[in-house]
Amino acid sequence: MKRISLTILAAFTLFSALFAQNVDDALRYSQVFYGGTARFMSMGGAFTALGGDISTLSQNPAGIGVFRSSEMSVTPQLNYINSTAGFNGTTEDYIYNFNLSQAGFVSNIISNNTKTGLIKLNFGYSFNKTNNFHQSTLIQGINNTSSMADYWAGSASKDGGTKYYDLSGPEGIAFDTYVIDTITGSGGRSYGTVFSNYEDNPPSRYGQSVSRLISNEGFTGEHAISIGGNYSDKIYFGATFGISQLRYTSQFQHSEIANDAMISQFKNFNYLDYYEDRGTGYSFKLGAIFKPVESMRIGVAFHSPVWYHIDQYFFETISSNFTDGNRYESSNDPMRFNYAVTTPFRFLGGIAIQIKKFALLSADYEFVDYNMAKFSQTGDGFNYSAKNDSINANLQSTSNFRVGGEFRFNKLYLRSGYSYYGKPFQHNNVNADMDYNSISGGIGFREKGFSLDFGYTHLSSSQVYFLYTVPKGVETAKANISTNQNMFTITFGYKFGY
Repeated sequence: MKRISLTILAAFTLFSALFAQNVDDALRYSQVFYGGTARFMSMGGAFTALGGDISTLSQNPAGIGVFRSSEMSVTPQLNYINSTAGFNGTTEDYIYNFNLSQAGFVSNIISNNTKTGLIKLNFGYSFNKTNNFHQSTLIQGINNTSSMADYWAGSASKDGGTKYYDLSGPEGIAFDTYVIDTITGSGGRSYGTVFSNYEDNPPSRYGQSVSRLISNEGFTGEHAISIGGNYSDKIYFGATFGISQLRYTSQFQHSEIANDAMISQFKNFNYLDYYEDRGTGYSFKLGAIFKPVESMRIGVAFHSPVWYHIDQYFFETISSNFTDGNRYESSNDPMRFNYAVTTPFRFLGGIAIQIKKFALLSADYEFVDYNMAKFSQTGDGFNYSAKNDSINANLQSTSNFRVGGEFRFNKLYLRSGYSYYGKPFQHNNVNADMDYNSISGGIGFREKGFSLDFGYTHLSSSQVYFLYTVPKGVETAKANISTNQNMFTITFGYKFGY
């Protein structure tokens, strides 16, 4: 149905027509790859102990207390996302995306000319991108062992079978377009496919050309509203109320073309699955930064879960063509419903070292337990316990690490960073080895109250993607997908009131 992101699971690639949330959705909306200013991203996002950057409002709110003056910044970003898929051959695809990575301000509301007590109290707002879902992946190859039609036939035949007039979802429209049909003598409860002439001429004959184009768009981003301050230049504190936006549109177009003459006269079929989510979530964050000595900072932060309310819309279409000139097309009526998802809490810790006025070095640790993500209903009474059990059986806690450095040469700053986002799937999952690695670098320029920063970030991952599941004894169609995001970021900043 809608298993199109970075984390497709064999056990959950189910093309049901309603209440289709699964582990894939829970993980997608729980993962955070902190976006922000070019400086922030150039240093790998390792700012838990540093502060002093508007992006930290979404990471460690205590970072707002480090500001000594009011400041504003805006950060446009260009993404180039490249995907490589291996499926009886290798194909590549790519997409460009121009977006807003960050925009915000910090304003000083209390300033005391003292060395002890409350020295500064600041208020700030920032929009920070927390995940980018844009991706285009093309899977192509010859399949000699199975077809997506086998999935539909198997699903329609399971548990004693469903009468053809009661079929719904993709099985119903596959029946309407003669991709599957009842098996003679089965009482209308068992189904065969065009590849076996509906079991009149078994076994199935494959060798068809398979193509699937997966197109994803959207993001998660947070509107962070923060307040924090500086106490005696030793303790910085802050709190953030977050309003998260979720936008996700995904579709895949799956086609199969017979390369040899078929007894069923089958020529080709095309299946379109379209799916979109729109949601809003709320969260709270608390943080502190301690400065035991002038050259060292230690930061900690806690993020509550994000409580999302999501509106989902989807539809499916199948068209088929036969060599006798017949063409069929059928669609499911578009459907819309609501559900809720709660993401896991997060704990962050970091340490930063300042080497005179020449360099900053920073390292972060982040703990997140994806096993704690949960679905819930929003008034329709649907029982999500089975889906939440699947989350418990497949996701796990993980650790993320970020390191970064900045080197100053008068008004010029050179930066570099690395981030590692750990494996969210348990060891018995087909994607147990899936993780994310990010390398980054950048350059910045400061002149009085004006700053201009450039950053580049490369984020890579790989996964096993299942096109569909099939009955036991038949080889499942799967592809190995590698994804590379290349993010080019520029930040315009201005300080005032200093």
